[in-house]
Amino acid sequence: MADITKANQTRANQTPGTQAGRARTTDENPVKRFFRATEIDTRLLGMVGALIIIWLGFQMMTGGLFDGLFLKPRNLWNLTVQTSSVAVMATGMVLVIVTRNIDLSVGSVLGFCGMIMGVLQAQVLPQYLGLGHPAIWAITLACGIAVGGAIGALHGSIVAFLNVPAFIVTLGGLLVWRGATWFVTSGQTVAPMDATFRLMGGGTEGSIGATASWIVGFLACIAIVGAILNSRKQRKRFGFPLRPVWAEYFLSILGCALVLGAVAVANHYYWPVNIARRYADANGIAWPDGGLQISHGIAIPVLVAIVVGIVMTFIATRLRFGRYVFALGGNPEAAELAGIKTRWVTVKIFTLMGVLCAIAAAISTARLNAATNAQGELDELYTIAAAVIGGTSLAGGVGTIAGAMIGALVMQSLQSGMVLLGIDTPFQRIVVGVVLVTAVWLDTVYRARAK
Repeated sequence: MADITKANQTRANQTPGTQAGRARTTDENPVKRFFRATEIDTRLLGMVGALIIIWLGFQMMTGGLFDGLFLKPRNLWNLTVQTSSVAVMATGMVLVIVTRNIDLSVGSVLGFCGMIMGVLQAQVLPQYLGLGHPAIWAITLACGIAVGGAIGALHGSIVAFLNVPAFIVTLGGLLVWRGATWFVTSGQTVAPMDATFRLMGGGTEGSIGATASWIVGFLACIAIVGAILNSRKQRKRFGFPLRPVWAEYFLSILGCALVLGAVAVANHYYWPVNIARRYADANGIAWPDGGLQISHGIAIPVLVAIVVGIVMTFIATRLRFGRYVFALGGNPEAAELAGIKTRWVTVKIFTLMGVLCAIAAAISTARLNAATNAQGELDELYTIAAAVIGGTSLAGGVGTIAGAMIGALVMQSLQSGMVLLGIDTPFQRIVVGVVLVTAVWLDTVYRARAK
């Protein structure tokens, strides 16, 4: 009798919302229950699915599923290197767009910072430090970042304190800094770059090799598992709902498999035969009958982009500044009334964007081994497209760093695949424009259904 009374009291204490939630969970199909348990972002998953379709499509069009060129380790390795600079800038563009602003100047700022860094290391610093001085690359990079940050702060100050729309300010910046790039050297290309600085551009020397790549991969796996365990610990601490144990295992295995798979692909791209032979001759290594296979491993610019992505994710999700950014984008008036110094937040966002443009300029300049006047042209289009394709809403308040980086990979995959197919540049731009408009339309549809 006591047990019956206790059961009746338990049922009485259950709120209608709790009972409805349990009923909803019971009525859900297995797919919905899976996504609810794992908490996988369906928009991000859809973008990954689109990326896979693009890759398989280009693989089929370049020779067949098994003989195609697109999914070869060489092309995938080059694809990641080519994506790095746009991916770095896309992480900052997310915060800019989240606050309902836009930055059209990123390509020109990249070109200007790249030219400044090129002149410093090729013409200015060698006069004072001597050619090949080990500090040249560090001073060059620091100066480039300072210039980029100053330009971003200038843009942000005009937007925040003079109330000039970001569209106009950065459109003017697009023209001003592109013209300033030409005036630095009167239109001349500056080359070559410092040997250490060139490592940031990838290539045979700008990669870490097979052993170091596996070490990085295993450390990343440890970090993934540690992050999932820490998340579960924090949820227990604050009484938040926990994911099922099987979901934790699934996410851990999936994350580690993706990381180790990427490392394996990078390690299957070997040095060209001529470079490997010169290396063998210089180091007294006997040349085997089948040739010497030396793995490139993970490229340094890819590591730079990954580190930037991790730092930007931490800023956006863990720091007070990140919360202010999303609050400002969600409701500027409410953020102002809550005591957030919205103007200074705007200045900091554009300053951060300028710093990221400088880092992207270092990657681009090192990869080209030269600073040119055309450097960064149309990168503003690819950066904005990457952020929007990655799920950042132009209406503000919504966006993820990981999504933007995958969006950058999608954009570069389209461009790389069209190059392999021999498609002309004008048509490539048509495709990019269509993809951008389609992404914005899909975002509008998604937001309308979410209401």
